[in-house]
Amino acid sequence: MPVRAQFIALQTILIKETLRFLRIWIQTLLPPAVTTALYFIIFGQLIGSQLGPVDGLSYNQFIAPGLIMMAVITNAYANVVSSFYGAKFQRHVEEMIVSPLPNTIIVLGFVGGGVARGLAVGAVVTAIALFFADLHWHDPLLTFVVMVLTSMLFALSGLINAIFAQSFDDISLIPTFVLTPLTYFGGIFYSIKMLPPFWQSASQLNPILYMINAFRYSILGVSDISIYLALAIIVVLTAALFGYSLWLLDRGVGIRN
Repeated sequence: MPVRAQFIALQTILIKETLRFLRIWIQTLLPPAVTTALYFIIFGQLIGSQLGPVDGLSYNQFIAPGLIMMAVITNAYANVVSSFYGAKFQRHVEEMIVSPLPNTIIVLGFVGGGVARGLAVGAVVTAIALFFADLHWHDPLLTFVVMVLTSMLFALSGLINAIFAQSFDDISLIPTFVLTPLTYFGGIFYSIKMLPPFWQSASQLNPILYMINAFRYSILGVSDISIYLALAIIVVLTAALFGYSLWLLDRGVGIRN
């Protein structure tokens, strides 16, 4: 397939996936803003006012990066898992699979839509966070890099979930029983330094901990873990899931059988 045709195909999928969530912005962009405001009011204002500083920061400052990253993670994941499973359910994904279009373009197109939604929600939630916390951006470039890589990672996770899903119920199992617990135990509301040694070690098995801490470092300049280790883990996991997604599509898993 000519490179120009591949580029047009990728552009078409990206536009479709982006317009898909922008058309229903009341359902995709507004709820994360409202939820984040509630987190700040309940945890930051009511509970946080009873706590002392965390790592030399006010509680609102400390939780702000984690709340932004939580919104990015859940929305990047949700966008792709629902979109790709919808394409399976309506059976038009089969037309893309049997066309000359490389599977790499299909993956990049759907993942690009998830990244677009993750970044859009991240921008909206960041604007809300600025009303509650003083964020000074320690490293703006790192902020953008971590947000993009994390969006890619969970967009790929959503794609893999959609590939294996056999019903609409299946696309909610991973977010409910895996993604949500890992997110809440990922250091959004606390520093792992507050935990006993055993739970500090156990927390380091949670990949979301590294994303939240890398993002917190990029904004506030503080982190519980090495920023280089965090970036390495994010990059390796993203590359691994990208390769796995291609492998699944190449074999038609969840589509041809």
